[in-house]
Amino acid sequence: MKSIFKPSAFLFALGMASMAIVAPSHAATDSRQPTVVLVHGAFDDGSGWNEVVPSLMARGLKVVSVQNPLSSLADDVAATRRVLDVQTGPVVLVGHSWGGMVITEIGNHPRVNALVYVAAFAPAVGQSINDMTKDYPKASGLEHVVVDKEGFVTMSFEGISQHFAQDVPPAKQRLMTAVQGPIRAANFDEKVTVAAWSTRPSWFIVADQDRMIQPALQLDNARKVGSTIVRVPASHVPQLSHPKEVTQAILQAVQAAQH
Repeated sequence: MKSIFKPSAFLFALGMASMAIVAPSHAATDSRQPTVVLVHGAFDDGSGWNEVVPSLMARGLKVVSVQNPLSSLADDVAATRRVLDVQTGPVVLVGHSWGGMVITEIGNHPRVNALVYVAAFAPAVGQSINDMTKDYPKASGLEHVVVDKEGFVTMSFEGISQHFAQDVPPAKQRLMTAVQGPIRAANFDEKVTVAAWSTRPSWFIVADQDRMIQPALQLDNARKVGSTIVRVPASHVPQLSHPKEVTQAILQAVQAAQH
């Protein structure tokens, strides 16, 4: 039987299809339009931003949620840097919880125009999370973690449902427990070498019902770094329980990034 497959025709068609796929629209390449880059924290993954991403996209913004390995500060900074390096315009860099350490370290990247901390840490140069928390009462959620034989930490369902995300529906709590990213315990002793908030405008969403990072610590931290403060009556995950408020704070940073 004579073959009907013609390599030259196939390659031509494949090439044309590839051109159609990669040909960017004007909107996608508009270097003036900020991109929002979202950096998740401990006991979480990129899906932790799912309640915020659609609202930002609906306003015509490009959004990228970084998938942190949580294996070290350097590894998470590298994962975020790779995302920043491929952007073509200004970036608003958003960090939740441990993600605040990451954006503080990498936020001086030339693409970054503004920072948003969401129930996060905004350390000074030479500070670790353990340095920042030592003068505050231990958060109740930290009583519900499990450390494996390789030194990685996860949270129990009780920890997620009662202390990490007590104000989200039970089905979502179960999902969060299942997809959580284990974090290396030694990360909490790692110190930042850069304080990007000293050169970038910043917003700080303080979660007033947080049981993972003391709200008083968040508020003191936000004041020390000079952030615009937004207070929300939320658990440690306001991006899930109060997405409108978080979206609005990010949009304020986007507006600033355009000037």
